Amino acid sequence: MIDWSRVDTVLLDMDGTLLDLHFDNYFWQQFLPQRLAEHRGVPLEALLEDLLTHMRVLEGTIDWYCLDYWSRALQIDIRTLKREVTHLIRFRPGAPEFLLALQASDKHAMLVTNAHQDALALKIEHTALDRYIDVLISAHEFGRPKEDPGFWAQLQRRYPFDPARTLMIDDNPAVLRSARDYGIAYLLGVAKPDSRRAAKVWEEFPAVVEFADVMPRLPRPLA
Repeated sequence: MIDWSRVDTVLLDMDGTLLDLHFDNYFWQQFLPQRLAEHRGVPLEALLEDLLTHMRVLEGTIDWYCLDYWSRALQIDIRTLKREVTHLIRFRPGAPEFLLALQASDKHAMLVTNAHQDALALKIEHTALDRYIDVLISAHEFGRPKEDPGFWAQLQRRYPFDPARTLMIDDNPAVLRSARDYGIAYLLGVAKPDSRRAAKVWEEFPAVVEFADVMPRLPRPLA
């Protein structure tokens, strides 16, 4: 699926790509609404409908991913609530092995996530992602998400890379479209970002279920 001889840089999404998206889906779609309904003393169904409508309006913007925004908007401490379900934070199958293979190869890997810096820090705390990747970037550093065309130019200025020799792996088609429009040559989706849900059908981009299917070939050891 990937001709690794043509790739120098690998840009990796976090949630749904390296990490199981179940944590985030459960938190935002079940745990948070339930806690909000209890906190406000309102029916869960009505609150959930309003919350999902609010989220849909912001989808694809930096606020959609911002813990500060949601803490203010919902008047609840999102950071503290996330810590109540950290037992659900885990790697997707094969992700650590894939990262180790990248470390052992001649490829430059960078984690590039839309997650807020505090959400990234929480994931690092529970997975030690920083042991596998030297460069970990939150889109909040640039004030715009990966869906925004301007994100990629800012990223390239700070961490120079050749788009024509770069691979982007992400579970979000909108992000892959933005990366493609910027000129990133190799794009790969993730068919099963959430371990508790069925695999997604991808049509616009090739997608992978297991990292084993795209493991970089390592140089043969010297005799």
